[in-house]
Amino acid sequence: MAGSAKVLLAADVCRLLDHIKFTRHPARNRVMILLSFKAGLRACEIAGLDWTAVLQADGRIGHHMNIPNSIAKMGSGRSVPLHQDLRSALIALHKASGGPTSGPIVRSERGGRLTARSVVNWFTAVYAELGLQGCSSHSGRRTFITLSARLLAKTGGSLRDVQELAGHRAITTTERYIEGDRDAQRRLIRLI
Repeated sequence: MAGSAKVLLAADVCRLLDHIKFTRHPARNRVMILLSFKAGLRACEIAGLDWTAVLQADGRIGHHMNIPNSIAKMGSGRSVPLHQDLRSALIALHKASGGPTSGPIVRSERGGRLTARSVVNWFTAVYAELGLQGCSSHSGRRTFITLSARLLAKTGGSLRDVQELAGHRAITTTERYIEGDRDAQRRLIRLI
């Protein structure tokens, strides 16, 4: 269930990114974390994402990614603008991988595509190493959706924009992902 995955603070995400610098595949692992926290991808989408989803016709990393229906839950493919940190990480991984034009972005130890279960297990292990309790592979997605909803007032967007980025068919699903903020609620009440 979406509500059971913990929403992480920015400091926790920084800890995650610092921690993976010392792992066997730091460039790949950075991309995995950023796909979760800066694009809101599900484990199955991270596992299934191909270089063709992020490459422009000239072979360079573009400014958005196209998540095909074939890897998205319930065929909810979509286009997601690339956060600059994620784009930079993809550029670095693309270069380190020899500039492939296709094939999985996130590769296993043997060079093949990771399974969704492997992505889930990887996140579980990293969170355990850092002592982050209540986290799962869905924590990045839930954090992305919650932060997106909180920042809507600054962008002129609507909850429908968050729904589309998340690839949800119903706005009620998106709403279940959003964690409330008691401090914001108190500030809101003071303004009324």
